[in-house]
Amino acid sequence: MLLTVDVGNTFVKVAVFEEVELVDKFVFELEKAKYNFKTIFTTYPQASKLIYASVATVEPALLTWLQERVEVYSLSHQSSFPFVNTYQTPETLGIDRMVLAAGAVLKFPQKTCLIIDAGTCITYDLVTSNGVYEGGAISPGIALRYGSLHDYTAKLPLLQATYFQNEVGKTTNESIHVGVVHGVLNEIEGFICKYSVNYQDLTVILTGGDANFLANRLKSTIFADENFLLKSLHSLHIYSLEK
Repeated sequence: MLLTVDVGNTFVKVAVFEEVELVDKFVFELEKAKYNFKTIFTTYPQASKLIYASVATVEPALLTWLQERVEVYSLSHQSSFPFVNTYQTPETLGIDRMVLAAGAVLKFPQKTCLIIDAGTCITYDLVTSNGVYEGGAISPGIALRYGSLHDYTAKLPLLQATYFQNEVGKTTNESIHVGVVHGVLNEIEGFICKYSVNYQDLTVILTGGDANFLANRLKSTIFADENFLLKSLHSLHIYSLEK
């Protein structure tokens, strides 16, 4: 049994795999990682391997504690990936973006893919049908946009994501919701449209914590899976073993 772990900017996400099937998922704050991993190991004592990718700092003590219980595999920029990386500053490319690109190549071979990860930030990553990672874009995620409107103004309230069909806000709260949510939707549609001009066979993958909130509100045809990064870690583990 394999655990795949995504240590993000806000949360730790853990998927439990039995062979190729994702059988359970846990989400918790990094500060509470040890307590939650104890729960996972108690629930799944047959877990013997763990593979993780992290954009945050993992405490050495936690890593040592995990290594005493399971085989731990960490992904880094030196790991083997199934694509050619043409990013001009490869050492600054987030490992999460690399994992997503790898997952796209392995799931959709010989397809040009745009992977959109809607989390704390929204990242866009393009990998071509011949297995070349081209780069992409980074913008603030939904929660960051709501938070910045509140934090950097004197009177605007802090709101939670809410969708309004009407694109004209009739109150300040409605105007914030329309500006943030429709702004994100228009941004995503715009990127899809721009990339589709050059790549007519474009496969669009939407993932991340806000994937479900956004998926049914996008006009473009997409493959939506909020667990795509966790599944990509599983695919990369198999790929590494085969290599």
